[in-house]
Amino acid sequence: MKRLIALLMAAFAILGVARASDGASTAWDKFPQQKMTDLGALQNGARLFVNYCLNCHAASYMRYNRLRDIGLTEAQIKQNLLFATDRVGDTMKVALDPRHAKEWFGAQPPDLSVIARSRAGAGGSGADYLYTYLRSYYRDDTTLTGWNNLVFPHVGMPNVLWELQGQRSARFVEMKDAHDPGKSVHRFAGFEQITPGKLSAHAYDEAVGDLVAYLQWMGEPTQNQRLRIGVWVLLFLALFTVISWRLNAAYWKDVK
Repeated sequence: MKRLIALLMAAFAILGVARASDGASTAWDKFPQQKMTDLGALQNGARLFVNYCLNCHAASYMRYNRLRDIGLTEAQIKQNLLFATDRVGDTMKVALDPRHAKEWFGAQPPDLSVIARSRAGAGGSGADYLYTYLRSYYRDDTTLTGWNNLVFPHVGMPNVLWELQGQRSARFVEMKDAHDPGKSVHRFAGFEQITPGKLSAHAYDEAVGDLVAYLQWMGEPTQNQRLRIGVWVLLFLALFTVISWRLNAAYWKDVK
């Protein structure tokens, strides 16, 4: 039994180290969580998702008509967001053939239905990861796509939002390794804008925040309702505890 417990503890320790080193050695930027209750932000995020992500990435567990939960009418969905299918009740699929995707990109682009829930790590939540990832692209002529990413080095996906953000290069400097002065390491020293995008830096960050808010909402469309109900449940339990405590005191007061 002791040996089994020791093996389990060692396994958890190894998993913990692996997770901490899995692209999350430093904390990610914080996603603006207030966007989760902003219907305008969620609607803009849905528009960005359909226009920039749904060309390659499916969301096969999300139906278009579920977008009514964020304030869109069926007519708005059909007119502005329904490009990959004819029926508003269909799921968000793509026309990209999986065989062609594997040939062009080396692998089939992942389904994004629950991407925000699957990317949580030592650096923060899944939304934090996506918010940092989509703002960390830079030009790199040594890669096949011509793009690289600080959060996901040598990623196969190019920067699909480049026309909004513009093109940037990353500046690195040589620094002495703190653990071994005889060695030097590359340290990121900032981005340099090559060509401007359609949006300013602040507006682009806001747009990415909207997109990530939609991705997080898509992973659990009822989460805002769940949180509201949870608050009322906790308030009810607190009140019920006080009432139960007083009833218990009144019932036993005459018992010696």
